[in-house]
Amino acid sequence: MQSIRAARGSAMAAAGMGVAMNAQKICCLALAFLLSAFASLSALAAAAGEVSHLSGTLSVQRADGRILALGEKSEVIQGDVLTTQKDSYAQINFTDGSTATMRPYTQMKIDSYSFVQDKPQEDNSFMRLLKGGLRTVTGLIGKRGNQNAYRIGTTTATIGIRGSMGDTRVDGPSVDHYTHLGTYVITNETGSQEIGEGFSGHVGGPGGVITVTPGHFDNQWNNPWPTSFSGPLKGPCGK
Repeated sequence: MQSIRAARGSAMAAAGMGVAMNAQKICCLALAFLLSAFASLSALAAAAGEVSHLSGTLSVQRADGRILALGEKSEVIQGDVLTTQKDSYAQINFTDGSTATMRPYTQMKIDSYSFVQDKPQEDNSFMRLLKGGLRTVTGLIGKRGNQNAYRIGTTTATIGIRGSMGDTRVDGPSVDHYTHLGTYVITNETGSQEIGEGFSGHVGGPGGVITVTPGHFDNQWNNPWPTSFSGPLKGPCGK
């Protein structure tokens, strides 16, 4: 009898240890999942850049629906929809060294953004220009790895960036782009067209033919921008 009781006790102890080990494994797995989820959320919430210069009014609608007024040094993140008002210019400096300067009555969404110094294979910048005008100056994204990693999207066409500075305008379904330096590429369902320095590209609407002409699509854009904007964007043509 004593041997039977001892055997039963040993079996119960072993079962108890097994339950405890399983519980411990479950706890470890749950903790690992939470840490992974937290890291993913942190990456999504990490700043893509900040407002370096502002003349006028700039607002943002976050992914959670909040609408906020932004000022100089305000951070911008993936998912933000940025909007300028009348007589307003806003320059955004991104963490890869690129800049985007929004003209008055412009709306732009930071659709996706990823830049990690030691992970060039993960580079990605996709800005969606919903309306208005934008001047872009490229940084490291698109230069140190995948050259298609930097793009501007519109409802009519996608603009790939091979160069270093260009102007883009969306007016309804119409899209215009002028290249100051380097080469940009406009792509839609009809094909792709390179836009070299000193040339403008135009798409009239969805499925429209991409046309290329010499000169800027709007000479008013070559007037000096607000003098508070420094660096490569100061003065006419960004010089």
